[in-house]
Amino acid sequence: MQPAPFHALPGDPPRDARCFWLRADDGIALRAAHWPSREGRGTVLLMQGRTEYLEKYARVADDLNRAGLDVLSIDWRGQGLSDRLIDDGRASHIPDFADYQCDVVEMVVAAQALHLPRPWFLLAHSMGAAIGLAALIDGLPVERVAFSAPMWNINLSPAKAGFARAVTTLARRLGQGRRYVPASGGTESFILASSFNQNLLTTDGATWGRMVAETCAWPEMMLGGVTHDWLHAALRECDRLAALPSPDLPALILLGSREAVVSPAAIHKRVNAWPSATLMALDGARHEPLMERQALRQRAMQGVIDHFLAQP
Repeated sequence: MQPAPFHALPGDPPRDARCFWLRADDGIALRAAHWPSREGRGTVLLMQGRTEYLEKYARVADDLNRAGLDVLSIDWRGQGLSDRLIDDGRASHIPDFADYQCDVVEMVVAAQALHLPRPWFLLAHSMGAAIGLAALIDGLPVERVAFSAPMWNINLSPAKAGFARAVTTLARRLGQGRRYVPASGGTESFILASSFNQNLLTTDGATWGRMVAETCAWPEMMLGGVTHDWLHAALRECDRLAALPSPDLPALILLGSREAVVSPAAIHKRVNAWPSATLMALDGARHEPLMERQALRQRAMQGVIDHFLAQP
């Protein structure tokens, strides 16, 4: 666990994050961070969404620390400061979503090596919730889970989803899997390509401004669009997970009424078939409930904390 960098913008308060490098069995270097708490009432394994990075979750980690919970997170392979998988470092690329489970293994090994306090919990956002659900089904050792806008399917109409499957399959057969999906934005970050009023992530202007500032300050962590390989793998994983039963664990799912990135229908379908799951509907929230305007964000964070610390 060699030390790794952790960035800050001018004026940021000091952070207690301990940042370090891990290495997956296939040789990929992964950046991880541990935010310790004083009370040690448990540990949250925090799984990020696509394009995200450790620094983006510093405020979430602070809230969890104040509740007495340690936090451990990693930059997934291909994003943040972890190793990129192809020469074009701005492309979201993965040949197979199963590869992300190698990163989950290293996360668990690190938690064990650091003797992080139990019980362990899972908090996963968007793409991280697809990875997290797969890990839970495979036996991830946590006692309670919370999902924020889980990517259990992408928000595409049936016609567009069918077209995407056909096009990405053809691209892969033609050896073009590493090329960008044309509608995904190419090398440009959607944070810089969108205005606040157009963005699909948050209704909070200060949070949006922070995202823009981080993208400009730390271009090495910026990602653009997705490759044909990534989209093909993501759709296959969503199909695979949809056919599998939910784990027998208490779950909290956060979903904004203005969700437009992932499929609300897929979320409702799983929640309705998950006896121990509770849906928290957040009126007015977009794709990132944990990074929304204060009233929505506070409700979402308190819901997560209360869920994790609930008595059995």
